[in-house]
Amino acid sequence: MKKNNIIWTKIDEAPALATYSLLPVVQAYAKACGIEVATKDISLAGRIIANFPDNLTDDQKVEDALAQLGELAKTPEANIIKLPNISASVPQLQEAIAELQEKGYDIPDYPEEPENDAEKQLQGRFSKVLGSAVNPVLREGNSDRRAAASVKKFAQKHPHKMMKPWPADGSKTRVAHMSGGDFYDSEQSVTMDKACQVKIEFVDANGNTTTLKDNIALLESEVADTAVMSAAALRQFYEEQIDAVKKEDALLSLHLKATMMKISDPIIFGHCVSVFYKDALEKHTETLKAIGANVNHGLADVLDKLDKLDADKKSEIEADIAAVYSNRPKLAMVDSRKGITNLHVPNNIIVDASMPNVVRDGGKMWNDDDALQDTVAMIPDRSYATAYQQIIEDCQTHGQFNPATMGSVSNVGLMAQKAEEYGSHDKTFEAFADGTIRVADTDGNTIMTQPVQCGDIFRMCQVKDAPVRNWVELAITRAKATGTPAVFWLDENRAHDAQIIAKINEYLPQHNTTGLEIHIKKPVEAMRFSLDRIRKGQDTISVTGNVLRDYLTDLFPILELGTSARMLSIVPLMNGGGLFETGAGGSAPKHVQQFLKEGHLRWDSLGEYCALVPSLELMAQKDNNKKAAILAETLNKAISTYLENAKSPSRKVNEIDNRMSTFYLASYWAQALANQRDDTTLGAAFADVAKQLAENQVAIDQEMLAAQGKPVDIGGYYLPDPELAIRQMRPSKTFNNIIDSV
Repeated sequence: MKKNNIIWTKIDEAPALATYSLLPVVQAYAKACGIEVATKDISLAGRIIANFPDNLTDDQKVEDALAQLGELAKTPEANIIKLPNISASVPQLQEAIAELQEKGYDIPDYPEEPENDAEKQLQGRFSKVLGSAVNPVLREGNSDRRAAASVKKFAQKHPHKMMKPWPADGSKTRVAHMSGGDFYDSEQSVTMDKACQVKIEFVDANGNTTTLKDNIALLESEVADTAVMSAAALRQFYEEQIDAVKKEDALLSLHLKATMMKISDPIIFGHCVSVFYKDALEKHTETLKAIGANVNHGLADVLDKLDKLDADKKSEIEADIAAVYSNRPKLAMVDSRKGITNLHVPNNIIVDASMPNVVRDGGKMWNDDDALQDTVAMIPDRSYATAYQQIIEDCQTHGQFNPATMGSVSNVGLMAQKAEEYGSHDKTFEAFADGTIRVADTDGNTIMTQPVQCGDIFRMCQVKDAPVRNWVELAITRAKATGTPAVFWLDENRAHDAQIIAKINEYLPQHNTTGLEIHIKKPVEAMRFSLDRIRKGQDTISVTGNVLRDYLTDLFPILELGTSARMLSIVPLMNGGGLFETGAGGSAPKHVQQFLKEGHLRWDSLGEYCALVPSLELMAQKDNNKKAAILAETLNKAISTYLENAKSPSRKVNEIDNRMSTFYLASYWAQALANQRDDTTLGAAFADVAKQLAENQVAIDQEMLAAQGKPVDIGGYYLPDPELAIRQMRPSKTFNNIIDSV
């Protein structure tokens, strides 16, 4: 990586569109300070193309940017701004492949059910693209995620209006989880006393052994876990909850993360679909199998595959599916106008984004009458479901939170080097028969073993020791910097957590913690502790593993700020570089839909603005680049002005959108640069820019508003045409001329 170089990732959907508008501003201002901002394509389409160069022309081939960034992240020179990318589900992957094929890319079809070794190998190649393909590669450090001070101050001064009251006459809402047979129940965990190579083997009832995965390296002091979810227990849980919710007259909803947990959660999702619609699906088992319908991809896949049948058979099955709803509870809806339920597509309802909305909306989700209704939220595994139940009980007792007065819960998250469940994809398997699955070393010694029945889900996870040490140190650093209590969310009754607690108890005394308030609490107790402080306007640092990091850094920001996209996410990389993440992209598809329909992009790039500040600060610190420090300081001032002047994108067409927001940010930033006195040459250079932007504000506004109110064409969803996208995202010639001449 060149000195004075920042990498800005090219990604997907709304943040990718916003980049066409914002990046030219960033590059122009940075270039004036001797800083280059380069791009690397880690979008879903880019990842597919990079992984399948076999039959592509030289013009179509692209570099494996993700692999390059993975290596860069291990170096002190790394300075990466990572925008939210698609964590692709199988349906999204198939859509992207189809779009690429239509554009002339000879990419093979994804084999859903491989029938031979070649198709199995092809499926394995695609696994590098599916789900959480990006984050484990780039996250060579633990995360420090919090609201920037200016953002939190603004949120309290101007609280968002999305909070709905919890009903005073009581709420039926609850979280339902398994009481046995889940991952929590079966988890085994060991800390390795020496480095070794291990393999995962399936042993059937007759003692025949099948190697599921070999050459797994475990380091000394590394924590390794295995766990199994019983398919029978899971299906019984679904049956019981479906019956109970029908009697309670509440909505039924399912909350998983089929994007990140790309092997296990689609299977868990599919079991729910098959149990809920069993009367119809079991009646037509052979027909549905013949047309390739896959419940793991949701009811939508079943309905889509019916097009392969003649009209009479299709109508018969559709009628049988429709009849199911008469004796089942109502389902939470994704889009009631289109009849899209919670069980249509596995990546429509993502737990870390959906559960905060349940809390925000007074314990309710949307029903088929397009009205809010109490819901029973099924989160099958107990590991984290109990924390969500605790916040629901708190709201049922104390009412809705007040964004104007509530405190913050920031997070220090253990995620480096594929820590915990999010690194388990290549070690997750669905048992194909009754037997046992064991982890054994190369000498044949069994380290862990799990009994399984056909259909059970087995997973193995790892956490290396160095990330745990770094995580503890980062938690102490944040506690010292803020004077805020730090709480490790760990349950000594969970096998994995017990191993981590032992490490914390060993590593904490190696640091000076005098005067610090540090706790280790079960998730339920940690949630209760944090909520009590939030309601008093006090702040707390949550110190969590990888999955809770993901969940909590959506939950609290959505309540506090109205969106998790406004969070500052700093990843101090373990070898000295920095990764700066820009917030959640869960709403990005809806934003693109609106943009294509109305020419209005409501994506808020505040996360990108905020991430650029510490990126520039790191450059200033490491390279002694005083101009970078000035850029960072003035950008921070510009962000405050941007917020105070309410220049965030509106949700409504023909009002301020992302492109106009970026113009105002650019104008405030130029003004701050012109007004600073630390570098008069820099100030003089931007004085003219600030003057031109201010004088042409009305003209620029008019040019940008004129681009709204009609459908737009960007030449593709997963692989937009750059010329068309630039034309739509840079509609003001006046603004473009000023920026391009900096």
